[in-house]
Amino acid sequence: MAIRLPLNSLAVDTAHGDKIGYVMGHVGGDTQLRPPGGGVEWDADPNLVRPATATEALRARVTELNRAERLV
Repeated sequence: MAIRLPLNSLAVDTAHGDKIGYVMGHVGGDTQLRPPGGGVEWDADPNLVRPATATEALRARVTELNRAERLV
């Protein structure tokens, strides 16, 4: 049984090559994820989504900061 990850937490979609994203919602049996720094959300199978490790979360936050810096 899939765990329901909290909104705004960082998660890893193992079905899409360990793609990381923020949990934006849970609709129709799917978990919606958004890439760090913005972008198009995607639907993920909640059975194939896991919480991000501390290292993965740090990497995602660095990615966000780098993207934000390029926009300035």
